[in-house]
Amino acid sequence: MQFAAVFPGQGSQSTGMLAELAEKYDIIKATFEEGSDLLGKDLWKIASQEDSTELNQTENTQPLMLAAGIAVWRLWNEQSGCTPVGMAGHSLGEYSALVASGTLDFKQAMPLVAKRASLMQQAIPEGSGAMAAILGLDDNIIVDICSQIKSQGVVEAVNFNSPGQVVIAGDSKAVDSAIEKLNVAGAKRAIKLSVSVPSHCSLMIGAAKELDNVLEEIVFSDSDLPVVQNYEAKSYTSLQDKQAALSKQLYKPVRWVGSINNLHKDYSADTILEFGPGKVLFGLNRRINRKLGNICISDLASLDKALQMCNS
Repeated sequence: MQFAAVFPGQGSQSTGMLAELAEKYDIIKATFEEGSDLLGKDLWKIASQEDSTELNQTENTQPLMLAAGIAVWRLWNEQSGCTPVGMAGHSLGEYSALVASGTLDFKQAMPLVAKRASLMQQAIPEGSGAMAAILGLDDNIIVDICSQIKSQGVVEAVNFNSPGQVVIAGDSKAVDSAIEKLNVAGAKRAIKLSVSVPSHCSLMIGAAKELDNVLEEIVFSDSDLPVVQNYEAKSYTSLQDKQAALSKQLYKPVRWVGSINNLHKDYSADTILEFGPGKVLFGLNRRINRKLGNICISDLASLDKALQMCNS
């Protein structure tokens, strides 16, 4: 098996996530505790409580998902899992991939991600931005319709998640107008997403500039493991380019289709292993390329299955 490791982002969180793995393996809670100490808040408690209100707040969700991805990745290595040929992460998951590759240190990444979440939350008044998933319509039609109504406000195609699934984001009224036109154009469904921040659109340019200043203080390290980053769906050798891509990712589209295809084409990955809860990427990856093996490692059964494939 030649596998690529991928890490989920915001939207894959759920109450009680990774609880089964944590019962058997101490490394799961230990990773959450390390993150909690860095931020001064109990991440495992937030993830474990029945009420998901705190869990779904952007400023909690982003560091929680970083902790979750790295916890499962550390467990994989503790169990002598094989080495990937490349990595990628969806949106916030890109930070997990950079930590797992050794490009970023977890102790630096955790407060960095918390700051990223805070900057995004502050970039636009709550309720004035929106996101929607558009299903069953050609990418170019979606891009064209968004450009037609830009006079009404910002609305852009921001996540190219899989063939037939694109997310748009921008000003609330402009997103609503786009949904109407996209439905008329033949979209199978247009689903408004329950988010407080319109990620990856030009409304985040101000936040990206501030994030760039924060990134200047972060130490990036060379790594032998390539990370295909969202901005251009490619891996960079220059540490400066890796940093710039993290900043641009805030206001540029997530090119997930291109990322998965390039992990297969450029690094010969034949299997995609998702490290973390939710199975969101599992579903997207199946629609992108059904020839690739595909497992989400989020419980004991999926961990055992992945380890068996690794050792076969």
